[in-house]
Amino acid sequence: MLQDWGTSWEEMEPHYMQFERVAGTSGYAGNIQGQKRTGGNPFEGARSADYPTPPLRQPYGPTLFAEAAKNLGYQPFPVPSSLVSEAYTNPYGVTMGPCTFCGFCTNYGCVNYSKASAITTVLPALMRKENFTAYTNCEVLEVLTDASGKQATGVTYIDSSGDKWEQPADLVIVAAFTFENVRLMLLSGIGQAYDPVTNKGTTGRNYAYQTANGVTLFFDNKNFNPFIGAGAVGMGIDEFNNDNFDHSGLGFFGGGSIRVTPINSMPIGYRPLPPNTPKWGSKWKRALKDNYLSTMSIGCEASSYTTRTNYLSLDPNYKDPHGRSLLRITFDFAANDLKMAQYCTGKVAEIAKSMNPREMIVKPMTGHWSSVPYQSSHVVGGFIMGSDPSTSSVNKHLQVWDVPNLFVVGASAFPQNPGYNPTGTVGALAFKAVHAIRHYYLQRPGEMITA
Repeated sequence: MLQDWGTSWEEMEPHYMQFERVAGTSGYAGNIQGQKRTGGNPFEGARSADYPTPPLRQPYGPTLFAEAAKNLGYQPFPVPSSLVSEAYTNPYGVTMGPCTFCGFCTNYGCVNYSKASAITTVLPALMRKENFTAYTNCEVLEVLTDASGKQATGVTYIDSSGDKWEQPADLVIVAAFTFENVRLMLLSGIGQAYDPVTNKGTTGRNYAYQTANGVTLFFDNKNFNPFIGAGAVGMGIDEFNNDNFDHSGLGFFGGGSIRVTPINSMPIGYRPLPPNTPKWGSKWKRALKDNYLSTMSIGCEASSYTTRTNYLSLDPNYKDPHGRSLLRITFDFAANDLKMAQYCTGKVAEIAKSMNPREMIVKPMTGHWSSVPYQSSHVVGGFIMGSDPSTSSVNKHLQVWDVPNLFVVGASAFPQNPGYNPTGTVGALAFKAVHAIRHYYLQRPGEMITA
């Protein structure tokens, strides 16, 4: 089930840069036009320019981690973040304020306009355009096609009053979350639904997750002030990310990015407790009080490679309020990824041990997948890109092979999940698709790539 993306770094790099300029991404590049720079990521592809804003100031935990990693011979670098480190105006004329490390970044909006999102970086510019209209509190129910099934004619949607409408269109772009992209294609009968028995069909194929691992370190006489944080500030190393290291004799492929990113640690939600702490009572309270300020974590968000038996489909039993089938996830961690998790988490533990904590908890991903504990929302695949219509749903421009005036944009296009979070690549693919639509498709509507 492993397959290429159907594009290249050279094709993608300009669109990564465009996304970062719109987002105001902060960071320090390690490779500009082939010239390596000390202090940046030595493993990254050659970039045409540095990040739009400098890296965020590092809290205490990432600083300690970087020192320990460097002492062990690794090359730590500031984690790129779509949180601006200084006042910044993007190419659309939207001004963003510098991150204040308020600690309410993850799971919250940013009234300071420091955190990049469509709301803070794109919509303010779009709303000023006379030819743009946003319908809020609406849900698309189906992508409509003509009698041949080869041409999209628009969508049906339902508004907040429960009224159903049809919106005609010459060009349809679906840009929802991974699951809803795939579900909408299945509900609309676009593409052949994937069948794991025959390995035929592409809609729902190549679903992948993210393999989350980590080590928690408990110290005495250290104060990390965990309530101070930003959504993606931190330091990382990439020596164990995918093919950056020799896999000979290891019995697996893949890897992950090892990072310390103190995003926020709000009371009640953040409860760092050493092993053997009672579940409740005065000793539980004392342990929480004693460890809240002096605990940190090192994470390894690692790859998840696709298998024949991991896929998305329509549930035969459960329906939404409109009577449409919900999406069904069929997934379990592959043996390859669990073996990779053990190895990479062992490397994290080596770094952690060198930092001399009082004690630590080493937690690689193990066993079967469960939807009960939150692990990640970085889910990918199901309507993937590629160069072969028999194994992919969209081409490298995210144009649907079967319906050329339909584009499906999002992490649903990933053939597998690499050892990074998907946001940057989702943004780059979106700009790549827009470039192809503006410069090629609108000039000559139809298939831009003939398989």
